[in-house]
Amino acid sequence: MDGAYYLMEAKWHSKETPACDLHAFQGKLNGKASWTRGVFISWQGFSRDGLIAFGNGNRIICISGKDIYQCLKSKIPFPVLLEAKLRHASETGECYIAYEDIKNTSKA
Repeated sequence: MDGAYYLMEAKWHSKETPACDLHAFQGKLNGKASWTRGVFISWQGFSRDGLIAFGNGNRIICISGKDIYQCLKSKIPFPVLLEAKLRHASETGECYIAYEDIKNTSKA
């Protein structure tokens, strides 16, 4: 997307994704070129404890199933959602922000 490369992983489990899955994905991403970004999609979202334990400042953007649903419902293209999440991560170091928390402050 826009000249950037992404490694993507999706989990369609019945529970929120814990920190251990994010750490495992970070390990996969660390084995790629330094300019590669990661996108982790979790249908049930991410455990709050997991996101806190995973920490900030990684090359991973987290997207929940609810984010995708809201994006599709609002007819927002996925690249626009991803760009808004990337901007948030760049400004705050946080790997996740919910769609409803960014929709009023960006194009998404």
